[in-house]
Amino acid sequence: MNANAQERYPYALPAIFLWLGFLLAISFMEAWLKFRAPGVTISIGLGIGKLVFGALNKVEWALIIITAANLFFVPQKIYSYRNLLFIIAALMTILETFWGLPALDRIADQIIAGGIDSQPALHIIYVSMEVVKLIMLVLLGIYLVKKHQKLNHANK
Repeated sequence: MNANAQERYPYALPAIFLWLGFLLAISFMEAWLKFRAPGVTISIGLGIGKLVFGALNKVEWALIIITAANLFFVPQKIYSYRNLLFIIAALMTILETFWGLPALDRIADQIIAGGIDSQPALHIIYVSMEVVKLIMLVLLGIYLVKKHQKLNHANK
């Protein structure tokens, strides 16, 4: 494989920025704005949140698969900077899928049924995982853009 082929990220580059867009729009904007809309009660907001975050999680998995497939065809050492950023972002999604979202859904169901939040720190942990994921995706996006620019410069 020549050097130019090793630097191509035709699927990972747009997938990372699409992932960033979804993450910013939903986790850092929609999540808290919906509660400011007239007529949206806590119960309605939590129901919407469960639905939207479940859908976001499915989109994230599709983008992880697309990115992983592209990165697989551009080999680097497993402990490379690029792979480390991707693995941490994917790990945050794995933790959210199998631990964070189910736990938050149970709490939302408790609150919707008239109960109280039994684990307020869980939301802070979840938001912290989203921030870590955001940072990893920004850094990975920057890395891939630089590789893309370097390839375009070398081809001129």
